[in-house]
Amino acid sequence: MNPTATDTSPEFLREAMITKIKTAGHTLSPPVEQALRAVERHLFVPDATLDEAYENDIVVTKRGDDGQVLSCLSQPSIVALQLGQMQVRPGHRVLEIGAGAGYNAALLAHLAGPDGHVTAIDVDADLVDQARERVAAAGVGNVDVVLGDGALGHAPGAPFDRIVATVGAYGIPDAWLAQLAPTGRLVVPARIRGSVSRSIAFERDEDGVWRSVDHQMCGFVPLRNGIADDPRRSIALTPDQAVRLQLNQEHTIDPAGLTGVFDRPRFEAWTGVVFGPMQSLEWLYLWLACVVDTSLCSLSVDPGAIEAGLVEPMFRASTMAVPGEHELAYLTWRRVGHAEGGGRMMEIGVFGHSDAGAALCHQVAEEIRTWGGHHRHRTVHFEIPSTGTSDPQAGRFFLDRPHHGLAVIWR
Repeated sequence: MNPTATDTSPEFLREAMITKIKTAGHTLSPPVEQALRAVERHLFVPDATLDEAYENDIVVTKRGDDGQVLSCLSQPSIVALQLGQMQVRPGHRVLEIGAGAGYNAALLAHLAGPDGHVTAIDVDADLVDQARERVAAAGVGNVDVVLGDGALGHAPGAPFDRIVATVGAYGIPDAWLAQLAPTGRLVVPARIRGSVSRSIAFERDEDGVWRSVDHQMCGFVPLRNGIADDPRRSIALTPDQAVRLQLNQEHTIDPAGLTGVFDRPRFEAWTGVVFGPMQSLEWLYLWLACVVDTSLCSLSVDPGAIEAGLVEPMFRASTMAVPGEHELAYLTWRRVGHAEGGGRMMEIGVFGHSDAGAALCHQVAEEIRTWGGHHRHRTVHFEIPSTGTSDPQAGRFFLDRPHHGLAVIWR
């Protein structure tokens, strides 16, 4: 194919999509790249324009009455990330938790080949019907889309060589592990704590322990309407709702106590922990999510709140925050120099608002220093143990939760 600069055909747009995925830093195996090229994404979102269908962005396919996204086609780079983690081979039997519009199932079916099979399960009858129609319209024959609670898996089709959740999960249900073949792999976008999630690929070792073989930062629409649903809520911290905090099922904080929190005395602490260009914050986020009692939550900020000097977030519209009873601490940063190759060096700081003093602000700052001094250059892996204990000094955390607990270990 020799597309011109003005070509807007689906074939050209798929090539452009693949280029964007690679530019975003994702390495594509030849089978995954071939699948992305072969499966026509626009057929699964007929209400979107061709440009929208092939942008490196989500395409919303269903919203709730409150406007919350209930289902979408994931960002292509995230789709590619999970496909790479799964390593589907010809002949594999695959279970997908969360059918969406059927696009991901079609990609999996392409990877599994004519001798393989994909079952996609979803809790919403309308999404199941839609996915069936669109998979059929795309000419994909080795996919079944079934109605049910994805947390229960699909016992009639077990054992599976691969199980993937394309919805976020807080707990890891028994069924997912039980329905995998002995050499199977589970890929799940696990919400660690608060607003920190990672797509983790687990395999069972010779001792029967599920250990991570890969994990990447990501975020997904959560499981809902089943035994492992993961409800979340957004609360306004200002009367005009210009600043909002996301809370999750593990939070017991009274939202009323955080209303007007920015009117309370402000404290600040600078940590001496510096990030250069292209250095990811993900490991700092993960550490704080594990070590701080109320974890780390996403704080969204409208431009007006920044212009008024109410809040100084790390990014243009968001930052991460630690909530407390009647208090809040959030992450910020300031420029402290320039890197040798260009770009800014940024020091992490914490701003806190509380009538009770600066304790929360300084606690968060101290944990940032602990991570920077002792754990920044260690690797992290995850396990699914039956029981466990935490040892923060050693960098080991056992996070209890519904179904199976999760261990996060800094080596």
